[in-house]
Amino acid sequence: MTGPLGGIRVLDLSRLVAGNQLTLLLADFGADVVKIERPGTGDTLRHWREDGEGLFWQVYARNKRSVALDLKHPDGHDLLLRLVATADVLVESFRPGTLERMGLGTAVLHEANPRLVVTRISGWGQTGSMSAQPGFGTLIEAMSGLAAWNGFPDREPVLPPGAMADMVAGTFGAFAVLAALRHAETTGEGQVIDLSLFEPLFSVLGPMAAVYRHTGRVPQRTGSRSQSSSPRNVYRTKDDGWLALSGSTQTMAERLFTAIGRADLLDDPRFADNSARLQHLDELDEVLGGYFGERTLEENLTQMRAAGVTVAPVMDIAGLLETDFFATRGVVVEGAGNPGAGGVAMHQVVPRLSASPGAIRSPAPELGGDTDDVVGEVVDAEELERLREKGVVQ
Repeated sequence: MTGPLGGIRVLDLSRLVAGNQLTLLLADFGADVVKIERPGTGDTLRHWREDGEGLFWQVYARNKRSVALDLKHPDGHDLLLRLVATADVLVESFRPGTLERMGLGTAVLHEANPRLVVTRISGWGQTGSMSAQPGFGTLIEAMSGLAAWNGFPDREPVLPPGAMADMVAGTFGAFAVLAALRHAETTGEGQVIDLSLFEPLFSVLGPMAAVYRHTGRVPQRTGSRSQSSSPRNVYRTKDDGWLALSGSTQTMAERLFTAIGRADLLDDPRFADNSARLQHLDELDEVLGGYFGERTLEENLTQMRAAGVTVAPVMDIAGLLETDFFATRGVVVEGAGNPGAGGVAMHQVVPRLSASPGAIRSPAPELGGDTDDVVGEVVDAEELERLREKGVVQ
């Protein structure tokens, strides 16, 4: 494996999104990520399909290998421990206590490999009163404060349309793994990472707890407005487009008011500074909405950009893929993976490193496609065949 994480082996026992996001980041930068999957069915993410194609799997399992191994079989249990001895990291996303019931608790894993970094992903964490509860991302997004804060004040709370809690946790988890590997490198000591879906998402919502404890205020839904700066919103244009605007500094607000021919607003005590504007959002949006609504999206973009005002069009993926930005930046790689002849489009490796960049080296693996290679490192050919006849491996 090439890349800055080359030589690091990760055994990924997780399913669905958070674990796959975590190990995707490691794999993109050269780690040897080996998915340990249930024979016959594999990772649940394989079965999320669009028009019959497992596109989620193709994207989030790139650069990984697959071993189909029955962990419930005694021989499968023993084989996993032999593989653990060759690994640096193990990732799992079972409900807390499941690994222990399987006879594979962290004490057992560290007996097999004292330097192992064990990452345990769960909805609510390994401790606390909620630890035994199911922890799908939707529940976390509901309880974290995100849904209550998201949407319009006269409408119901809004959950994110994608797996936000999982993606955020997976990204935090990749950082945690690297920190733990650094510790293992300097001390020879492995450890356990207790990665909940809840805490990473809660942490990126800002200083909610600090604000509430200090002021007693609960953040309210404000649609596309901001509770900390104004103007900030989306505005419908003459041709039914949508313009996003952020005037989060006083200089930007001054440029905006001048550009629309309303420099006089700066002398109006309702709009003179950010604090005043936050108290008069409806009046300000009436002025701005009226102005932008009389012009097309392109006319507004051209004028505002010329004036140095921070605006952007609200776009969907169909429009984004046609932009010069996507092409010149190379945001999407076309034809990666291997379903059929054409491959699939997927996001480029992120973040971008100048001296040791990551790369898309291989497509998502077939279930058990690498069993012989990986298991063959710890058993001979005769034993491998016996394990396959027993159904321990596929």
